[in-house]
Amino acid sequence: MKILSIQSSVAYGHVGNSAAVFPLQRLGHEVWPVLTVHFSNHTGYGAWRGPLLDPADVREVIAGIDDRGVLGTADAVLSGYQGDPAVGRVVLDAVARVKELNPAAVYCCDPVMGDVGRGMFVKPGIPAYLRDEVVPRADIVTPNHFELDFLAGRSTTTLTEVLDAVEVVRATGPRDVLVTSVLHADSAPDTLDVVAVSDAGAWVVTTPLLPIAPNGCGDVTAALYLAHLTSTGSPARALELTTSSVYSVLEATLTAGTREIQLIAAQDAIAAPPARFEARQLR
Repeated sequence: MKILSIQSSVAYGHVGNSAAVFPLQRLGHEVWPVLTVHFSNHTGYGAWRGPLLDPADVREVIAGIDDRGVLGTADAVLSGYQGDPAVGRVVLDAVARVKELNPAAVYCCDPVMGDVGRGMFVKPGIPAYLRDEVVPRADIVTPNHFELDFLAGRSTTTLTEVLDAVEVVRATGPRDVLVTSVLHADSAPDTLDVVAVSDAGAWVVTTPLLPIAPNGCGDVTAALYLAHLTSTGSPARALELTTSSVYSVLEATLTAGTREIQLIAAQDAIAAPPARFEARQLR
């Protein structure tokens, strides 16, 4: 599979394309990374250096790929954090161009906006832009529980309510939804759920809740789910493979005691996901 991945990049650590490209490559996919920023490190440190790329420059890079006559061979477009609506428009234009050239291509959007305990951490206007303009044009979306509630315009506290909220989002356009970090009233202690929903049904994987929340896991999750869903055609199997790999990365990170996710140390669990979790069908 060939994937056009339009995301941020950091020199140190793993977020954005610096988190998504390597796992996709380890799975054998060709990735064309287009950078929206190139920072020294992720912004969670509170200080960083490097340029926020002008949306016109991002557009030029994509146009240059098109000049090579290969953009139509892309099977998917992947996007994550969008720091400005102008970048979002570049992404949507790229998606439209890829789909014009290859109608079978899919767009996977990780609608990065915020999280429980942190609230919204993007610029004002970005959440509404993602909800109203970007998510409806996606085929696959991978919000966390907090982001799902915003996209659906409701607060969810039970698994049934989560599934109903997913259907609200699916009605706007995307057919496949993966919801991460799901905590609900029926959750067993020290666990969290990951939920996958498609036209074929709904499934959940429950994993132990590890005492870390490093940056970049959402970027890895979106990339892996896109890859496994496209490769297997099965949301349930893609859910199992993705959660198994991501949990292995988190375990390695916890063991190492580092702030940055241990993608390199856990790469074997990415290339060949261990059989750790079984998806349970909900609908």
